[in-house]
Amino acid sequence: KKVSVEVLDHLEHLALVDFRDSEGVQRLQKAIQFADQLHEVNTDGVEPMDSVLEDRWCLYLREDDVTEGNCTKDLLENAREKVEEYFVAPPG
Repeated sequence: KKVSVEVLDHLEHLALVDFRDSEGVQRLQKAIQFADQLHEVNTDGVEPMDSVLEDRWCLYLREDDVTEGNCTKDLLENAREKVEEYFVAPPG
């Protein structure tokens, strides 16, 4: 499917990503093709769910226990672009 300029403008605004080069457009078209597969799923008679946990109405909270730390240098090695000790987002 072709993606209109208006849709590209809107997606770029929402995602803060530039889809104007051919690689970006191809990536977007592949994502749309992948998502279009959902139209093939027969959902007749299936009630919408409020939660992916189906029968759980009460969601629990777990303790937030810190088990690691002081790994800033290791994490920043994953950054495509960084300034001082911060990730640059969106990259590029």
